[in-house]
Amino acid sequence: MKPGPITLDVMGLELNAEDCGRIKHPLTGGVILFGRNFANRQQLSRLTAQIKSLRPDVLISIDHEGGRVQRCRVDGFTHLPAMRRLGDLWSIKTKGIHPAQSAATAMAAATACGYVLASELRSCGVDFSFTPVLDLDFGRSAVIGDRAFSRDPQIVFALAKSLNEGLRLGGMANCGKHFPGHGWAEADSHVAIPVDERSLNEILNDDAKPYDWLDLSLSAVMPAHVIYPKVDKHPAGFSQVWLHSVLRQDLGFEGVIFSDDLSMEGASVAGSVVKGAQLALDAGCDAVLICNRPDLADQLLNELTVTKAKQAESMTRLNRLMPQSSALLWSPLQKEAEYQHAKGLLKQLKLIQ
Repeated sequence: MKPGPITLDVMGLELNAEDCGRIKHPLTGGVILFGRNFANRQQLSRLTAQIKSLRPDVLISIDHEGGRVQRCRVDGFTHLPAMRRLGDLWSIKTKGIHPAQSAATAMAAATACGYVLASELRSCGVDFSFTPVLDLDFGRSAVIGDRAFSRDPQIVFALAKSLNEGLRLGGMANCGKHFPGHGWAEADSHVAIPVDERSLNEILNDDAKPYDWLDLSLSAVMPAHVIYPKVDKHPAGFSQVWLHSVLRQDLGFEGVIFSDDLSMEGASVAGSVVKGAQLALDAGCDAVLICNRPDLADQLLNELTVTKAKQAESMTRLNRLMPQSSALLWSPLQKEAEYQHAKGLLKQLKLIQ
C-alpha cells in the first residue's frame, strides 16, 4: 500500500480500534503525535512501534520545537530552549568579544539543538518534527512570539540552516513554517482568521527571505492559515498564487508542502474539511493535516478523492522525509560522543539545565 496525503492524530497513549482503522486506511500517509500521546520514553516507543507494525510506510511526526512547543518534556528528554534564546545569543554584545564570535556561537548552539532534538525523538521511533519556525518576530504575534529566532531574516536564515544541519546529522528532515510568514498577523490562526494587509513585495523582501535563502537545505514547508488580501483572497495554505506561483515557481522549492491543521479556525474559510483538503491539495500541498477532531478525520478518509497522478507526485516527495538510517536506542545514545558534546555545549551556554 502506498501512503496517502492525510496526516492524522491518535487519541491516547496506545492505539484503540478506531485509531488502527484510520492508520490502515489507504489515504493515510502520516501520524502526528501530541502531548497526550506521551507519558514516558518506554510508552512512546511502544506506541510508535505499534503504528509501524500496522503501516511501516507512514511518517510519524510531532511538533517539537523547543520552548513552549515541545511535546516530550520528561523522562530524560532535554527541554530545549525557545528559538528566541538563540537569536538573543547571536545579538548579545559582550565586552571583548567580536560580534562574529557571538554569531558563530549561536549557530553552533542551533546545530546542537537540532542534533539533540532529532536523536532523542528518533531513539523513540519518531521520524520527523515540524521545525524550524521561520516567522519573523515583529513583536505583534503572541502565538509566534519567542518561537521565532529573530526579527532579522538574515539571522533567522543562518540559525535555521544551522538547526537543520543538526537535524540532518541526527537523521531527520526539517519543515520551515509558516510560509510566507505569520509574524506580522496579530490574530492566532488556531482560533481566528488572521489577515496581513502588506504587499507582495514587502512580504517577499522580508518574511519570505529565509525560505529563498535556505533553498535546497529546506526539506518541507508548512504554509500559514493567514490571508494576504493584496496577494490572494485565499489563506496561503489554499492559495495557488503562494504555493505554486511563488513557492514552487519563483523560489524553486522542490520539497514537501504540508497544510497546517485543517481543524483550525484559520482554515474555516474553506467551508467543510473536505473542501479545505481539496483546496489545499489543488493549490500545491502534498499532504494535509487534520488534528484533534476524529470525526473530521473520518469524514476526510471517507470523502476525499485524490487522483493517481497527484498521489504519485506527492508520495515521491513525502518518501524523502523518511529517515534513511537506523537510530540509536536511548541507552547507547546517552554514551554517544556527538550527543554528549551537543548537550555539553548547550549546558555551557546555559540554554538547558
